[in-house]
Amino acid sequence: MENAGEVKNKVLDVFAGKFGSSEGARVFFAPGRVNLIGEHTDYNGGHVFPCALTIGTYAAVRVRDDKTANFYSMNFEDEGVISIDLSKELKPSDELKWVNYPAGIIWAFAEKGMVISCGFDIVLYGNIPNGSGLSSSASVEVLTGFILKSLFGFEVSNIDLARIGQFSENKFNGVNCGIMDQFAIAMGKKDHAIFLDTATLQYEYAPIKLTGCKLVIACSNKKRGLGDSKYNERRAECEKALSEIRTLVDVQSLGELDEATFGKVEMLIKDDVRAKRARHAVYENRRTITAVQALKRENITLFGQLMNASHESLRDDYEVTGPELDALVDAARKQPGVIGSRMTGAGFGGCTVSIVKDDCVDSFIEKVGAEYLEKIGYAADFYVVEIGDGPREIL
Repeated sequence: MENAGEVKNKVLDVFAGKFGSSEGARVFFAPGRVNLIGEHTDYNGGHVFPCALTIGTYAAVRVRDDKTANFYSMNFEDEGVISIDLSKELKPSDELKWVNYPAGIIWAFAEKGMVISCGFDIVLYGNIPNGSGLSSSASVEVLTGFILKSLFGFEVSNIDLARIGQFSENKFNGVNCGIMDQFAIAMGKKDHAIFLDTATLQYEYAPIKLTGCKLVIACSNKKRGLGDSKYNERRAECEKALSEIRTLVDVQSLGELDEATFGKVEMLIKDDVRAKRARHAVYENRRTITAVQALKRENITLFGQLMNASHESLRDDYEVTGPELDALVDAARKQPGVIGSRMTGAGFGGCTVSIVKDDCVDSFIEKVGAEYLEKIGYAADFYVVEIGDGPREIL
């Protein structure tokens, strides 16, 4: 994996090529994230357990003396430079393509009373696989917010950046996401995951001691877009189930229920599919709480078992895995040295995360990759990842 200094130089070189020189340009970074357990609980008022990664999104940026913002991505070279006029009202559009994400942040800042005073030139480069479910879009959102804060002196905390990122994705880009992705990226801490109660935003850092083990991400390479996936549909199903439960029980979210209470109120949900969706939200939340307790006791075996159970619930009750993710997890669990394996992210493609013993990592990648290729017909990509810090300027 490239180091930050190498990437900084590469991005500055491209910036100079696109915008005349790199003099006065500053370079920033925001990580991607992986969620270790607690999937589709964040918009159900439950707990999540994500961590920031050392891979992410880099940007070189320099202010201009007019109101034009020029965007170029090294990951979408064919799109060329995409420009927006900051003196006009910002609206999402197909013409903006990937720039809808940073544009949404500029719009959200203005909605919160922080108007950008001048334009800028910016080159972005991400070493997160696009469409992988490691939150490339949230990484761009948090990065853009951190850049605006740094360039224009806005008084916003990193938690504020997470909230602004979620607000822009909900209201500008139309994806009804929870706050987990932006929070994990904005608040990342090296060698720690974040145990976050999404209902209250209370959080604690839990050290990740994977002694003798590695985190291995397998990217299915099945492309998906969150906005056109069944993500919003799942959220609506949970909201409907909650409204049915609330006819008898005073709760604000599914995350407030434990398994025993859910067993007593499940009959209030009028549809079997909605009941399965709600069951996942309740049980996954409890699994996440138990998993963090296991990690604190350094019981990595139990943590792995709970990861496995999480995947099964996402497959059977929430139905967001699909053949690709199931193939990766099925192949992973056959391999020696695998502590646990599950899909991570929204599903419908994207990635799995596995905890694998050090001396088994190479054979794991080889054998899971071969079985996946044979079953699905195209290759998966594998990344042995480390847990890193949140957004920063690279000086």
